[in-house]
Amino acid sequence: MACKLLIVDDNPEVCNLLKLTLAGDAYELKEVSNGVDALNAIKAWRPNIVLLDIMMPGEMNGFQVCKAVKNDPYLKHTYIALLTGKGQVKDIHQGADVGADTYLIKPFSPMVLKTLLARLTQDINFKLF
Repeated sequence: MACKLLIVDDNPEVCNLLKLTLAGDAYELKEVSNGVDALNAIKAWRPNIVLLDIMMPGEMNGFQVCKAVKNDPYLKHTYIALLTGKGQVKDIHQGADVGADTYLIKPFSPMVLKTLLARLTQDINFKLF
């Protein structure tokens, strides 16, 4: 069973970089570009992992999406990695406060991301079977 991974970022270049980084790995990928679409996709598609940008246009930012997911009893086990250019301590604390599982500051190493996702995928597959 492929691990379902949702990419949420309003920057097409970042989305393309993430897709290129993960190409060939055992992920079923989907992509959305704003917070409202992210929350709808998480509810409908139930991804195992969400790579979530914080700063996005529209009604919901990444912090709000993360908080909504982690407060929903059916979605709270979704793994959320915040990917952002906001690297100040207060932002990292806010990410932890809303329940983010990981906080990666852009630009990040593709190898660090691949290593993190490989470990998560092993854990997810172990729990699924």
